[in-house]
Formats: sequence, structure tokens, C-alpha cells
Amino acid sequence: MRSAYRAFAATLAAAASFVVTAPAITSTAQAREVVPFNGDVSPGTIVVRTNERKLYLVLGQGRAMRYKVGVGRTGRQWAGRSIISGKHIRPAWSPPKDIKRDNPRLPDVIPGGAPSNPMGAAALTLSGGGDYAIHGTNNPGSIGGFVSYGCIRMYNHDIMDLYARVGVGTPVIVTR
Repeated sequence: MRSAYRAFAATLAAAASFVVTAPAITSTAQAREVVPFNGDVSPGTIVVRTNERKLYLVLGQGRAMRYKVGVGRTGRQWAGRSIISGKHIRPAWSPPKDIKRDNPRLPDVIPGGAPSNPMGAAALTLSGGGDYAIHGTNNPGSIGGFVSYGCIRMYNHDIMDLYARVGVGTPVIVTR
């Protein structure tokens, strides 16, 4: 019985390792990949290039993990530096005042995990200057577009991958 348990545990460990390291495939294309990255940025930093609609997690040695993202629409884009101030799995969402003003029929709170919750599987909240986050989405068709009120949207499987790779305090640089 003990050897059967060990075999099961080894299989489970191998499967868990595969899930973490296997490339994510979406119906549209591979959503993330390791790419060359040149920039004067410390490893572990997140760089969002708004015009490219790409997020880079700098790995060092001239490499970064690149993710396809949705970014702020015209008039809602921002640039600057921030840090990750919080990590949340399936967060509830309260629309910020400007979103509520534009969409008064939205409820005051959408529970975490609800199909109508725009935060998706996870959120990395950003410090200072607004109600911004890097988060999943309930609308995967929006990834790759200029679509948000300033937040950075990711496929749910990609936000979960990024969530596992970064911590509170991670620097974030957003460029136009």
C-alpha cells in the first residue's frame, strides 16, 4: 500500500509540475512565452507596454515572460510606476465611481467568482493614484485590445501564472 501511495504522490507531483511549467494555449494563440527583453529594469519587475498591449515579467539575463493583455481605452490610459499592494483570488468587485457613473445599473458589489465579475480568477492591486489592478477577466475576447478604465486585463490562466510568480511589493512600470 505504501508503494502505491508513493507512486500516486510521484504522479501527482509530476502533474503539478507540468501544470505550472507547461505553456498556456488559448483558442486564439499562445498567450505567454519567454522572449528576449532589453531594458534597464531589475529582474522581478513587471513592465506593461500599453501600445504593444503586452505585459513583461522581467526574468533577467536579457529575458522576460511576455503576456498578452487588454489595457486602458483612449482617455483611460496611464503611465508611471507603482507596486503590487495586494494579491487576491476570486475577489469581489465594487465599481469605482467613474465606472458606476457611466454604468449606473451596476450593483455596488459583484461577488467573487460570479460570472458577471470583471476581475476574473485573481487580481494584483496596485498602490497609489487610483483603483487600478492587473487582473483576470470574464471577457477573454477583450485581451489584446484597448478596453478598460485603466486596469490591465489578462487571460485567467495567465493572471494565475503571474500571481504565482510575484509578491506584494513587486515593482510595476506602465509605459504608453
